[in-house]
Amino acid sequence: MADDSSVDHYEVLQISVSAEPETVHRVYRILAQRYHPDNADTGNEHRFLQIAEAYRVLSDPVERARYDAQHDRQQQERWRLITVSAADDDEVEIEQQLRTTILEVLFTKRRVEPDQPGVFHGELEKLTGRPREHLEFTMWYLVQKKLVQRTDNSLLAITVDGVDYLEQRKVDVAVAPFGGGQRRLSAAGRGPINAPPVGGILRA
Repeated sequence: MADDSSVDHYEVLQISVSAEPETVHRVYRILAQRYHPDNADTGNEHRFLQIAEAYRVLSDPVERARYDAQHDRQQQERWRLITVSAADDDEVEIEQQLRTTILEVLFTKRRVEPDQPGVFHGELEKLTGRPREHLEFTMWYLVQKKLVQRTDNSLLAITVDGVDYLEQRKVDVAVAPFGGGQRRLSAAGRGPINAPPVGGILRA
């Protein structure tokens, strides 16, 4: 898993790329206990294995240095793709569409899995085709407007206000998991794409 570019170890552990080794160890212990399969309340084997792999890489100075070089290249490439056709995009319209798409994803997650309504930031990246840096403004807006909240586990979840926001705009989010109501987004300057079905990404 260490060479799997689709997995962001920093995102998995919910830490900064500049986190000290002590922080990496402390956060790992907390998350490992929370998601260990033996934990009857919050155990999640898939999440636990991701956490263990992230800790294995980031706790080893040599492995972390190698991973950081790869991680930095990926971040630079993401920004390059975003700026390729930024001048041609209607940024306001795209931003509004992105907000609605994220709320639809979070609405569906809460409706389908009410016991685990939260979504990791990285999962939203995959669903929207947008890198974390490009989602920061959108998430700031949604959180400030109280349409989305960050849970104790640093996950993102829709609020009652967020549900009302969607209903007021008569968005039929109920069909999204079945492929009938997917929105089209411009992904990293590559033209519009269909957002993947919610169920295929969020299921652990």
